[in-house]
Amino acid sequence: MKPSKQHVLLLWILLSSTVINAVEPFSSFKIPYFTETWNSIWGESCNSYWISFNQTGLKADLENKLFGQHIASDIIFKSVSGFMNDDNPKKPLVLSLHGPTGTGKNFVSQLIADNIYKKGYHSKFVHVFSATLHFPHRSEIVTYKSQLQEWIKNGVTNCERSVFIFDEMDQIPPGVIDSIKPYLDYGKVEGVFFQKSIIIFLSNTGADEITKTALDFWKDGKDREEMMLKDFESFISPIVFNSDQSSFSKSALIDSCLLDVFIPFLPLEYKHVVQCAMAVMRDKGLQPDENVADRAARSLVYYPKLEKVFAVSGCKMVIHRVHLYR
Repeated sequence: MKPSKQHVLLLWILLSSTVINAVEPFSSFKIPYFTETWNSIWGESCNSYWISFNQTGLKADLENKLFGQHIASDIIFKSVSGFMNDDNPKKPLVLSLHGPTGTGKNFVSQLIADNIYKKGYHSKFVHVFSATLHFPHRSEIVTYKSQLQEWIKNGVTNCERSVFIFDEMDQIPPGVIDSIKPYLDYGKVEGVFFQKSIIIFLSNTGADEITKTALDFWKDGKDREEMMLKDFESFISPIVFNSDQSSFSKSALIDSCLLDVFIPFLPLEYKHVVQCAMAVMRDKGLQPDENVADRAARSLVYYPKLEKVFAVSGCKMVIHRVHLYR
């Protein structure tokens, strides 16, 4: 007969007690902490052992792993830190990330989760929704609205410190996302508190205008780091709200000012792609090689056609190019 978790736990307690008495004279001998063993046996739970915000870790990750995004890095650190350090927030934190492909929007979502949950992005309290997987048909909007409400409600019921990530927002049928408005607006719905959850929207909507602004700075000979949020926020929100291709088209979430901030992700230059390549090698346990990083970065396509300032695919294809040129 397979032993139950209760039997395993009881056996561990009895054995630990015996071992502790036997080895007490030897100060160098270490017994696993009871709390850690208990949590390991019972699995991930909505408690401080599994959920503990690492503010220092998030800051270090944004500084050392996210390249070319000084605006996004600063806003995300301040927004997430302020929210997670607030024991009684009035509403969920809602971030909308916009920019070209391969610039770090998905990656940032992972960094946030990795510094909140012990299991990081793979925590069962991190819920990722994909447009092509969860909302593929425009004819099913009514069904999707009902499903989404149920998914969000169940997620927060299981753990108030949940993170919801909506990928490919520009492909989700307009109107679907408005179904969660009550959860963002009122905080408490049907006895469930939503104030401590984080919602992150990822979208390419506005990418062309963000790129144009970045290119204008480059043409004017200005430092990339001179760009500020105010250079983008005046046009991102209207574009997202008025675009027929946007999931936020005429959205009540925007109309009611429920999105805390629209964060621009800038197109990446050659030097940022090189940094990505070096980081990939380190993450894979390989010896970082500047020559490999240079060849990988130069092999990508850049735009505009004449200036060739920004990488078309950002850092998205770097990992494959690193393997190609090693």
